[in-house]
Amino acid sequence: MTDPRPSVRLRQAVLAASDLEAVARELAAALSLGEPFRDPGVGEFGLANVVFAIGDCFIEIVSPTRPGTAAGRWLERRGADGGYMVLFDLEDPEPARARANSLGVREVWHIDLPDISGTHLHPADMSGAIVSLDGSRPYGTWRWGGPQWTERTGRGSPGRLMGITVAVKDPHAAAERWGAVLGAEHAPGDPLTLVLSGSEVRFVAADGTEGITAIAVDRPAGLPGGAPSVEVGGVRLELAPRVRAASA
Repeated sequence: MTDPRPSVRLRQAVLAASDLEAVARELAAALSLGEPFRDPGVGEFGLANVVFAIGDCFIEIVSPTRPGTAAGRWLERRGADGGYMVLFDLEDPEPARARANSLGVREVWHIDLPDISGTHLHPADMSGAIVSLDGSRPYGTWRWGGPQWTERTGRGSPGRLMGITVAVKDPHAAAERWGAVLGAEHAPGDPLTLVLSGSEVRFVAADGTEGITAIAVDRPAGLPGGAPSVEVGGVRLELAPRVRAASA
């Protein structure tokens, strides 16, 4: 039966790194990625970045270019690179924005353009990472991926994002909060996993600093050396298991 709910996709995972170029080389080698897009717009946040396309999903790396940035402070507190932010592509983002507001979740950035909307939610209110509620128009395009994705769909290197693992102090509370905002259901029998459209978000107890600790990818060629996982930029890249259906 067709799911009547609007689609909510895991579209982009973001790493924060002190050495942008070094981590970009490691990520490109691990996943055989093509040339990335470099978005001058992130200069607004005091950052430089690279955005790699994998299928019609994206992995971004950001790095501070001046003192006092949010990403720079996060790296200082953590003392290492890691998973910093996640962007969800919602077929209808307005209800999610309203749900976040009703729960007292603060916005740290907001934009509405003809082809995309974006709302960054405060990590202190969401736990684990900056969560971005985005809505692409037409759905499936992705301005943040570069000109070739603006108001059009494309295809990146073989594969796609299938899930993330987020380490937080209180996994149950975080799963409830993220699920309530996104309008996502829990996996059957697993209150710590949210099931999205073709992907999952899993929460685990943090052993120290909160953040995204793993990114699951569907990649036909596998990972280097046939390994089940490889670490890049403080995040574990994993070959994805089969995504589960949401509970009724």
